[in-house]
Amino acid sequence: MTVPAGGIFGVVGALAAFPLRLAAREVARQQGQLRRGVNRRTSHVVFGRIYLAKAGDAEIERRVAAERATGRKLISENGFLRLLGLMKAPEASALSRQSLLDQSRLAASDLDLLSLFDAFEHDGEPYSFRDLILARKYAGLVAGGASWGAIARSVHRSGPVASLTAKSLNVGSQHGRADAIYLEGGQSELDGQLLFDLGSPDDDTLEELFADAEAAEEEGRHDDAVALYQRCLSIDPSDAIAAFNRANCLRASGHAAEAAHDYARAIKCDPGFVEAWFNLAGLMTEQGRDASARRHLQKAIALDANYADAVFNLARLEFDAGNLAEARRNWSRYLELDASSEWARMAAKGIQFVDLQLAQKSAG
Repeated sequence: MTVPAGGIFGVVGALAAFPLRLAAREVARQQGQLRRGVNRRTSHVVFGRIYLAKAGDAEIERRVAAERATGRKLISENGFLRLLGLMKAPEASALSRQSLLDQSRLAASDLDLLSLFDAFEHDGEPYSFRDLILARKYAGLVAGGASWGAIARSVHRSGPVASLTAKSLNVGSQHGRADAIYLEGGQSELDGQLLFDLGSPDDDTLEELFADAEAAEEEGRHDDAVALYQRCLSIDPSDAIAAFNRANCLRASGHAAEAAHDYARAIKCDPGFVEAWFNLAGLMTEQGRDASARRHLQKAIALDANYADAVFNLARLEFDAGNLAEARRNWSRYLELDASSEWARMAAKGIQFVDLQLAQKSAG
């Protein structure tokens, strides 16, 4: 397997087994791109195993469901490294996903999440016989009260995942943690995080800073997030996602001029960053700089003709400027992209109003 030509990979969390900068270099060598975070151009989403340490099960489930709904391809950390040729593929396998489910009685959602976080020898079908053994063990753990997350956070602690096929796993803990997984006989409790750490101190610091910044942004602590993203940028000035996220936080905090600077910085780092063009246009609109907003929206649409929000905003901007024919054209295009939302109803009303105006003008 190789990186698909032009593939754009976004990483959620951080890689446990390989430094992100080295992975990015290898992706670039294979004519792809690797970025922290996800944007509209992202074609593949890699879920790093460090994400398990930073987020709870419910948050991870929501994020996975959201990314899957976009149609992007979801890849586990090991699956990603195999794709790059940085990790040896496991032995040939033949079990389908459905066969594994039927024979193990493991819930489909648990199988998919455990696969995504490399709790099996293979990260997807076809699975191996060892994967079936593991699936049966995991089904037993779930029946005993363990969550998929507890299993995923635990299994890597014992060594290669496939080695667990010869061990007896149980739910519970000699230390009072009911959701921990341990090897029978007290040989080893699997309650740690992840095994491998090949990154440099700067890699570790950057990944931790970025995760902390994202958490602060998610919690609405925008000033803290701004400071953390700035520290990320001081380590890696080329990080377009960090610049974009910092701009969003600055904008939310009312620092419009600084936000505009960071949107421009994100665009300089990645000229194809569609969301940065779109958000900068929004900022220009808020400041009454309509000509600039129009240019930025047109650029966003040129980069992504299916960016419905940009098309709608451009239509509204043209309408406000009295360019009724252009407004109608863009609203019509919006309806091709979205025919059922509240915004679609607004676009349809806009078209009706323009048609009425143009008809009255023609009659007069």
